[in-house]
Amino acid sequence: MTAPAGGPTADVSVRVAWADDAGSIAALQVRAWPDLYAGVLPAEAFPTDVDAVAAQWHRSLSRPADARHRVLVALERNRVVGFALTSPATDPDCDPVADGEVSEVTLDPGERGKGHGSRLLQAAVDTLAADHFTRAVSWVNAGDDALRTFLTDAGWAPDTAHRELDLDGTGATRVKQVRLHTAIG
Repeated sequence: MTAPAGGPTADVSVRVAWADDAGSIAALQVRAWPDLYAGVLPAEAFPTDVDAVAAQWHRSLSRPADARHRVLVALERNRVVGFALTSPATDPDCDPVADGEVSEVTLDPGERGKGHGSRLLQAAVDTLAADHFTRAVSWVNAGDDALRTFLTDAGWAPDTAHRELDLDGTGATRVKQVRLHTAIG
């Protein structure tokens, strides 16, 4: 059997995460967050204990708060290369029946640019649509041009909502965010 023109293709997919994925998701989070949030959070704020993070993920995946709270994983073969979180939107101006939220899309830094993010985002929107949401929202750090461009290239747009988070409760670590949205269903 010969490989298709352009070389072999990888076995890639997205599925709902299982409790057994906790260790892989935790290891990915510990690797990715310092890169994703450099300049936003101080280095000491990033988790480093993979086992502790895995235990939190295992609890969350074993007992989700609501059936519409989902963790999706992007896979290359059987290796987790990204994850996304979906849930009902909780903002006061959102309808938790109609508005779903993609609260995180995280890719392994070495796996960016390979289509995993697009597959993961599409699966997240499809999951929200299957849960009967008609609009999806996502908060983006104001300085995260890469994520904002990724979402706007996928058809998302700002909806004029913005906020400033006090991440450490002291006012020392503040992050401005804008909300993007898209119609689904």
